[in-house]
Parts: sequence; C-alpha cells; structure tokens
Amino acid sequence: MMDSTIGPLNDLISMAFALVVENLPRDLTWPILLLTIGLATSIWLLRSGFGAKGADGRMRRMPLREFLLPAEIYTHISARVDISLYIFERLLRPLWLTTVVVSVAPSTESLVIEQLNTIFGSGPALMVHYGWMLLYSLVTLLCYDFIFFLIHYAEHKLPLLWAIHKVHHSAEVLTPLTRYREHFLEGPIYAFGAAAAFGIAGGVFGWLFTESITEATLFNIGFFSMLFGFNGAFRHYHIAFHYPGWLSRWLQSPVMHHTHHSYLEQHWDTNFAAVTSIWDRMFGTLYIPEKDEHTPWGLGPSIQENYRSFWQNVSGPFRDWAVMIRNKTKSRRAGFQK
Repeated sequence: MMDSTIGPLNDLISMAFALVVENLPRDLTWPILLLTIGLATSIWLLRSGFGAKGADGRMRRMPLREFLLPAEIYTHISARVDISLYIFERLLRPLWLTTVVVSVAPSTESLVIEQLNTIFGSGPALMVHYGWMLLYSLVTLLCYDFIFFLIHYAEHKLPLLWAIHKVHHSAEVLTPLTRYREHFLEGPIYAFGAAAAFGIAGGVFGWLFTESITEATLFNIGFFSMLFGFNGAFRHYHIAFHYPGWLSRWLQSPVMHHTHHSYLEQHWDTNFAAVTSIWDRMFGTLYIPEKDEHTPWGLGPSIQENYRSFWQNVSGPFRDWAVMIRNKTKSRRAGFQK
C-alpha cells in the first residue's frame, strides 16, 4: 500500500535524491570516503602535518583541515571543470554504455569459450572452490590491467588518441573527481577495454569449470568496484601515499600516479597501468618517485591556457584533429608542387 504521509513533493525529492546517488562516482561512496580520509589522517599524524601537496605540486606542512581539503585545490578552476566534465559525460553515457558493455563482454566470453573448445575440446570440468575463485580474480585483474596499460600507452603515443586523453592531463590540481575528468569520447574506449578483459577471463574460466561461476563473477565485480574505487580516489588525491620501494615494483602506489600527471619532462609517459607495476616494469615505463618529489600537474605553461575552461576541454580534440588535417593537406600540396 502507498504511504499516505508521502505527498508529491516528498516523492519528487526522493526520486531526485535516488537519481543523484545512482550517478555518484564509486569513489564518493561512504566506505571509500571514510577509508580515504582515515588513511590521509594517519599520514598527517605520522608525518606531523607533512605529506600533502599544494596546487603547485610541492609538499608542505599543513593543519589537518587544510591537509584534507585545501581551499586552493578545491576552489581551483580545474576542480570546477572536473565537475562539469563529469556531469556532461554522465549525460552522454546512456548513448553508448549498453552497446559497449552489454554486448562486448558476453560476445568476447562466448568467442573465447568457442575457440578453446575448437582448439582443446571440452574443458576439464573442474569443480569450483575458493582457490580457483582467487585465481580467477587474479587473472581478471592482470588481464584488465594489461588492456588498460595498452590503451593508456597508445593514448600517449598516438597523436589522434592523445588529442582525446589530453583532456584528462589538463587537470592542474588533483581531486578524487579528477579520475573522471575525461573527454566524452574516451569513456567508451576504456569501457570497451574493461568489457573485453572481463570477457576474456570469464571465457577462460567458464571453459575450465563444469559448474556455473556466476557467484565468482559477482564476487569479482564487487571486489573490483571496491579496489578501483579506492585506488582511483587516492591516485587522484593531493596527498602523497607512498609504498615501500619493493612493493612499488609490483603495485602502483598513489603517488606514482602523481608523477604520471606531472608536466616535468622526466615524468612524461610513465606509470601507465591501473593497479600493478608489472607491465610498466616489463615495457620500461616504470617510474618510482623520490619521497616528496615535486610534481607540477597539468599540460605545462606552453599550452595549459588552451585547456582551462569546460568548453576548451570539450572542443580540444576536434581543434587538434583540424590542425592535423590542415598540416597533412599542406604537406600533400607541397609534395605536389615539388
């Protein structure tokens, strides 16, 4: 029965609140926020107020309130543009999300199972237990991390893709929402990669087991949501969270992503993976920063002014592509004249 105490305004407010909550980034859920704030406070206590970076990317001692939420960062135009780009991307997301995620993951999984059946015959019909579920999670993680690495590497090396990814690197300060600072054309690319990774891992383990691994898959999804939520939040947080050197060679500490966002030449094209350091170490792109290393964020003084407003970031790739086309046309004309 309908609650007689709820009128249309209350109902409307409840619907609006539910819509907002549904569209909040995973990083901004209470468990992730509390974990982030708890770790940040621990760093503040252990380092006697030291460990947070200002908008210039330099470390300095701060009182706790400023340490956790510095006004110079959260009132910066870059932080405000983060919000605008996130809302704009969320509005466009329904246009591609179903097509990319719902179709790519199942079709990839089916293709993998079909190919394994063709090459090796029927799977070994293994029984599901927690050891296999753990291995399934590890394989999924490594598969996702490798595909993320490849996409990210390509975005830095190919001018056509760098024109899109440049929007993410135009952030002059880092906040948890900077993780979602991306051009609306970039979301489908990473969604395709994630769907393919889950499809490949699901196909391999679907072929191996005789029983359904749906529960294990749901476990993986929940595990990854938590892992990437926290990892993404602290990677794009102004507080330097270091791991021991030996651990940084296997897992990317949040501060290693600070260097990835730096415009200093020694930091260019480093630390591409999402979680592990394995692929960056294998391909020579690993960079483990020194303690309290200076990391000024953004695209650098020479072009930052072209990527400061919301509209500049949305139109940026199209402006770059137009320049590429004009330059290519000029080169062709010059060749004909010769």
